[in-house]
Amino acid sequence: MSIETPVPRTAVALGITDPVERARAELKAALSAIEEKTNVPKRVTRVADDAVTTARSFARRNPTGATAAVVGVALAVGTAVWGIVRLYTR
Repeated sequence: MSIETPVPRTAVALGITDPVERARAELKAALSAIEEKTNVPKRVTRVADDAVTTARSFARRNPTGATAAVVGVALAVGTAVWGIVRLYTR
């Protein structure tokens, strides 16, 4: 009894003996790898989703720390905006 594991889109399945089928599989895998590498919006979405997941788990474990982090970030952004506006208006 063997359990087949799914092959990622960017890999070529083992056991392809026909050279034409193998070439097609390699081309398909190469194109998928190029798409994965150049699809910036998809990559940004993945990173953002990971960051949101991490922030939510941190907030569940340490609500006080999460609140302090939000206040600190808001303070830093507010100070930066204030400084930029002050430099611009001088």
